[in-house]
Amino acid sequence: MGKGAGSVSIIGGTDGPTSIFIVGKGDREKLTTRIQNYFRKLKRNRLKKRITVNSHTLEEVVQLLKREYGAVEVSQQSFHYQEQRKCLKASLVMRHRPDLLGELMDLKPPEGEDVEALKTFCGQIQEREKMAAEIAENIFPLDFHIYEIRCPKNCMMRIGVETVWQVLDGSFSGDKKTMKELKKLFKKIYLYYGVTARDIKNEAERYKELLAILCL
Repeated sequence: MGKGAGSVSIIGGTDGPTSIFIVGKGDREKLTTRIQNYFRKLKRNRLKKRITVNSHTLEEVVQLLKREYGAVEVSQQSFHYQEQRKCLKASLVMRHRPDLLGELMDLKPPEGEDVEALKTFCGQIQEREKMAAEIAENIFPLDFHIYEIRCPKNCMMRIGVETVWQVLDGSFSGDKKTMKELKKLFKKIYLYYGVTARDIKNEAERYKELLAILCL
């Protein structure tokens, strides 16, 4: 190729799809992103085939956590519970009842690196969380619980369960090897929660969330 010409990268082979990317010298970072996205798409399509009808209720998930993994519910008076509940409620209000937040719903981060503008933005986010937290239960109900699974070597998994809006999430702590195992365990728990035939057919939110968890 002559000076300034692009380079050619080929992905795939005889047993799978092949993609050819032609890029200039200044596009290497973009090429890397495109390659990563390509393999993410392959992985996503492969995982879709693993998803079958296997639906359980959140109540059944909680019973599994207690029965199989010795999970214990975190006190609803604890600081961690209160903080998680506040963040979750703000997120759910924004998704399901944005009208309750008024002008604080559509906050936009400031452009550039203006410190004062960033401080103002963070303050507005905190104000929005506070407003959401203070919405009465009869207007926006929440039934949130956190279950803790403790492991050897000071590692831990926390599973958040919200039954009104049907939310299941998880967080982990521990060393790199342990985190990898806990991530596998969370995928197993989420697969148990599963999806219905209707979820799969309509690619419902529950289906999309399961696929996203499996792609981690």
